[in-house]
Amino acid sequence: QVQLVESGGGLVQSGSSLRLSCAASRFNLDDYDIGWFRQTPGKKREGVSCKHLSDGSIYYLEAVKGRFTISRDNAKMTTYLQMNSLKPEDTAVYYCAARRVFPGRVGACYWVSEYDFWGQGTQVTVSS
Repeated sequence: QVQLVESGGGLVQSGSSLRLSCAASRFNLDDYDIGWFRQTPGKKREGVSCKHLSDGSIYYLEAVKGRFTISRDNAKMTTYLQMNSLKPEDTAVYYCAARRVFPGRVGACYWVSEYDFWGQGTQVTVSS
């Protein structure tokens, strides 16, 4: 079955950087959009960043614009989220997710409901 495994989280101080990795297996990454999401207790899961394969457009949550960057290395079957200038409010469990791209799939990539497969998450904690 499709597998997604996040790594790279940890405990850092405000202003630090982390790079999260999402390693994929058992499917062709070229056929999937990969999105990054985050969730804290008591809050709904929110889209952090994703890129549409269809037209190359990229979504970033307003709160992370200018600080986070999404990238893909299909040869390594890995998607990254570079997180710079981290703030305490970035503290959350970060998940990557994959959705199959096919003709007629037109939903925006930042909606949780669009995704077919999810990783188990990696904890990011930013201290003040």
